[in-house]
Amino acid sequence: MADSTGQEPTEPGHTGAVAADPYDRIAWRDLYARSAALRELAAELAARHAHTTDLLADAFLVAYLAAPRVREAAEMAPSRRFNREVVAELAASPGYAALRRETAGDPYAAALAVLAEAPALRLLLDRTEPVREAADRAAEARRSAGRPARTAGETARQAGATAGALGAGATSADGAAGPASAPAAPAGQAASRAEAAARQALEAATPGIRAAARTATAQAVRVTREEAALMRAWGVGHGELERMPYEERARLAERLRTGRLARWAELIGRFRQMADGERARKVENATGELIGVTLGDDLSRVLPSELAHLGLPELRAVFAARYAAGELMLYDSRGEQTTGQGAVIACVDTSHSMYEEGPGGITREAWSKACALALLDQARHARRDFVGILFSAADKLQVFRFPADRPAPVERVLEFAETFLGGGTSYQRPLSAAAALLAEEFDTAARGRGDIVLITDDECGVTEQWTREWQEARHRLGFRLFGLAVGAPTATASGSVLEALCDNLRPIEDLTDVRAAADLFRLI
Repeated sequence: MADSTGQEPTEPGHTGAVAADPYDRIAWRDLYARSAALRELAAELAARHAHTTDLLADAFLVAYLAAPRVREAAEMAPSRRFNREVVAELAASPGYAALRRETAGDPYAAALAVLAEAPALRLLLDRTEPVREAADRAAEARRSAGRPARTAGETARQAGATAGALGAGATSADGAAGPASAPAAPAGQAASRAEAAARQALEAATPGIRAAARTATAQAVRVTREEAALMRAWGVGHGELERMPYEERARLAERLRTGRLARWAELIGRFRQMADGERARKVENATGELIGVTLGDDLSRVLPSELAHLGLPELRAVFAARYAAGELMLYDSRGEQTTGQGAVIACVDTSHSMYEEGPGGITREAWSKACALALLDQARHARRDFVGILFSAADKLQVFRFPADRPAPVERVLEFAETFLGGGTSYQRPLSAAAALLAEEFDTAARGRGDIVLITDDECGVTEQWTREWQEARHRLGFRLFGLAVGAPTATASGSVLEALCDNLRPIEDLTDVRAAADLFRLI
């Protein structure tokens, strides 16, 4: 029966188990409208169980809010006390603090956690249907208990109106209004019994709810951490993710989780971690290991015996003359070369043979692209431009430029990683393109000492004319060429073309060993 407003009376108490302000609930509604996966999950659960959309909203809010507060059971509408118990157990799960480190304040990550929790919640809902049916019966009994009292009140109001029209003595003489409230007491007793039965059913189900909540939390922690690690492996920072629209972030995550990019993620992450470690170890212009004595004019390395001459007036002129001639005795040392200042250019071979798999199912392409992406990180940390040149045959070349003064768009990075040209192998065109880029940088920004890294699995010839032009460009621009021969022992053999071209050449036979290129990140 409807009340005086024409609406069916509702049960008392809150329908949301998590106390949240309107803005937080707007975040949920906005995300729900944008996420097809959430809507599909809600529709699936709502077709079989009542009040599940409220449960999903609570599961989102308890993961999303900075300091969520789960309402007391007494504050809840009887039909939603089961939801409240589930959310309370989620929040109390041992792993929930770890989960919230990934999800607090991040609506996308909180939604991801809800979707990850879905299998455990779905199983729990199926097993506890009688508990929620008991709660619904209690809610209906409480509504029914309120109806007789409201009916009696309405009757009294009608009687009062009649009395006003007919006079004080025109009230109902047969006492019809009085007995109308008689059913209220039995109805209230029935509601109390229904609520007690619902409480007992919920208490009996609590151990199962707790176990399901722990399972759901563990699954959510695993999924959110895996996605966070995947994003970090591809160089997508947390700040960039938070600024990314939901739909774009969802598409990016799906793209990275599927196809060959997903198989590369672990390797890329290992390269990035290794490069980070090498950056931490690197000291530019290091003195290095002392290996003897040499002659020169570097006063920072002068031997103490030479400095002693300055203490004798008659020998100061001798010291000055030897300094001017560059003949002071100095400590000689062997240390790291200083890093370059110009662009870092990775020339990556994408000929057909780079598709071949090595140990652990890692392809030569995956290894080389992972190394190139770590070099992109290296360049950005040093505030140097980065250029990725993909090459194969002489007529196949694609250039990806990442200037140091602009962000590296993740879409562009993924395009660089995914592009594969196929065909044969030619060194001349990619190396000429790299030298031309360094020449452009030198002429426009007066930056020299760039670094080129050539990653290939093949040996090919170069012409004498090209070699002369290459050496002239190297002398003018002062760049270095590092060579990484992936699974190509002949390319690093004595007298090979790569050996003649490269300042620093190393073979890579074990594709699972990223440390084979470790010193590259100290030198660049």
